[in-house]
Amino acid sequence: MSGHADVLGSEIRARLDHPVVDADGHMVECEWLLEDYIREIGGARLHEKWLNRPLTNGVTKGIWWGFPSGPHTADRMMSMLPKYFAARMDECGIDFAHMLTTIGLGAVENRDDELRVTVCRSINTMFADMFRDVSDRLRPVAVIPTQTPEEAIAELEHAVLKLGFKAIMIATEVRPPGEPFRSIAFDPPFDYDPFWRRCVELGVAPMCHQAHLGTQSRGSRSNYVFNHLGMFAAGAEFFCRSLFMGGVTRRFPDLNFALLEGGVAWAATLLNDIVEHFEKRNPEALLANLDPATLDVDLMCEIADKYGDARFTSARLRQQPHHSRGSKIGGSDPFDEFAACEMNDISDLRDLFYRNLYFGCEADDRMLAVAFNRKLSPLGVPLKAVFGSDIGHWDVIDATSILAETYGLVDAGLITPNDFRDFTWTNPVSLHLRMNPDYFKGTVIEAEAEKLLPQITRSFTTAP
Repeated sequence: MSGHADVLGSEIRARLDHPVVDADGHMVECEWLLEDYIREIGGARLHEKWLNRPLTNGVTKGIWWGFPSGPHTADRMMSMLPKYFAARMDECGIDFAHMLTTIGLGAVENRDDELRVTVCRSINTMFADMFRDVSDRLRPVAVIPTQTPEEAIAELEHAVLKLGFKAIMIATEVRPPGEPFRSIAFDPPFDYDPFWRRCVELGVAPMCHQAHLGTQSRGSRSNYVFNHLGMFAAGAEFFCRSLFMGGVTRRFPDLNFALLEGGVAWAATLLNDIVEHFEKRNPEALLANLDPATLDVDLMCEIADKYGDARFTSARLRQQPHHSRGSKIGGSDPFDEFAACEMNDISDLRDLFYRNLYFGCEADDRMLAVAFNRKLSPLGVPLKAVFGSDIGHWDVIDATSILAETYGLVDAGLITPNDFRDFTWTNPVSLHLRMNPDYFKGTVIEAEAEKLLPQITRSFTTAP
């Protein structure tokens, strides 16, 4: 909201009666520092392989001039030095922040197995070292590759049990040799349930930051903005759809997921699209309205005699009443395409969609209002939008004005102060606290978060 560009986040924070939690800030890794860790963990050969990796895919235009410079050079240093970030948080109006990777967004998709695993391990080790002295205000997020469930579990356990991480970011798609990208949640190449189960056991909520830049079939070779528009929303929508239709949210009701940086408008669209498909394509509706065996051929021929012509005759129609070759696909019995998620009624969405899914929105996203619009919700309850500053990347012009930009949505009447509280406080806390009641122990918001625990627990055991 440009009208708030000159307002400090600290001024907005002073008006609030609750802390502000950033669900999605970013480290901009200093590559020469990361290379030290890659050399130490992977050896000279893998270090050399990393240095010689291709920086573009040659198909779509990638990012350029992506970090703050000029008058905002200090903001660039915020995302490189955790101690400096922590020192400026009061000025920004942020009490506690989660810091995700930048380099790791691509590293988790690297096709080289040993390089992918080594770089993710190196990022996690570097983060563990860099954030050790600021853990009361900043939480680094471990990078978890997921090309196989075994790979994912190994790095998850190392990050949580050896390095002490409490938050993780995962790759949501894999690319088996010779195949297109596939989801790890729907028709996956391997069984990922052991990985989801381990996340529950370790009390971590998978956060997802999947982009479709470079994988889309309609990408531009010349224009990064063209490629960037909607890319995180597209990646998030695909994974969210996979979690729901693949039955992951049903099989793991205690596992929260965060889909970051794509906004929430796509989620409202997906949710309503699911309802519309279910109403028309649940097994009962299929049998009642679309079963080829119930086709009234006599009626078809009667209409053809009256409205047909020399080519469209009732005789030809009677010979081939199933005029579309695909009209009888599926056999004689209806196939329940909602079987994996076991959806039997619209009210089931409470547990299958609303309960465990969180959606990351940036400060200037006016479509955040969709999340809190009860009239657009099939069950009349809001989607769980969470505040992500994205500090460290090109779309944050001034880190100190981020919170003011977001509060501009309240001033514009698009969301209420209570919505703002949920967006910047209740939802980001609930995402992690429900998974791990000790998640905020030792932080500056420990006492305030503890007060929310009964409310969060109650919200997951009572109907909306």
